[in-house]
Amino acid sequence: MRRVNFDLDVLRSFVTGVELGSFAKAADRLGRSTSAVSAQLKKLEEQAGTPVLRKSGRGMALTEAGETMLAYARRLLELNDEAAAALRGAELEGWVRLGLQEDFGESLLSEVLGRFARAHPRVRVEVRIARNVELLERVSSGRLDLALAWDAGNATPHAERLGELPMRWIAGAGQPLPWRPGESEPLPLVMLESPCLMRSAATEALDRAGLPWRVVFTSASLAGIWAAVAAGLGMSLRTPFGLPASVRALAPREEGLPALGSLGLCLHRAEAEPTPAVARLAAILTQQWQGLPLAA
Repeated sequence: MRRVNFDLDVLRSFVTGVELGSFAKAADRLGRSTSAVSAQLKKLEEQAGTPVLRKSGRGMALTEAGETMLAYARRLLELNDEAAAALRGAELEGWVRLGLQEDFGESLLSEVLGRFARAHPRVRVEVRIARNVELLERVSSGRLDLALAWDAGNATPHAERLGELPMRWIAGAGQPLPWRPGESEPLPLVMLESPCLMRSAATEALDRAGLPWRVVFTSASLAGIWAAVAAGLGMSLRTPFGLPASVRALAPREEGLPALGSLGLCLHRAEAEPTPAVARLAAILTQQWQGLPLAA
């Protein structure tokens, strides 16, 4: 059977078009004509032996094969870019100070730092896990070079919105819900200490729905939140990202709880023109985020 060698330039046009939602925008981003990108997509389908795109209204949508192709294309491009960066930037040196929400500490941080350290072993990375207010203050004051933080409507001058994550009510995975619709007792909440975006979102949603609530447990860290929720003390509100196995995200409007919106995620930079080391780590963070199943 003849082996198929996918063209990385073709894959880059395909991935860029999907992520931008337009292959015309992809052509502009990549410095190619729209006809050239169309030819590349045709070549990709010939190499794949099956359609990867289908018409959807005035635009295009991924076929089932296209969704599979997209996942592999992202991985291939990441490896290609990592190899190129390692060869060209082996001598990259410096110091990068990165700030993250606690939600991303385990699930995102290990992959990002692993990729970065392999490509740039001579760059030192200092990581701070903190709440939104502190992260934004540190970026603004120059004490952090990069910060991945929730969009609280007070963006720093050099912020890039990466996407959104849905907010969900969180309950213990092996516990019955600590509250049922129609009960006279208020809904018990397990929340981070104020100020907290999701604490405010939870109480405002319950107030709009006319549902009584009370905060039964507060913590300065997510570890305390997960322990209390897993023990059945109450319910919390987070995104489905990075949840431990001891808790679960409820479906929208499950058990009569009010529906919730989404929370934006931004990558904040301290400088408009960051150092090469900071720029490279920012690129890896963005790529890793785009490859996550919940990224939107």
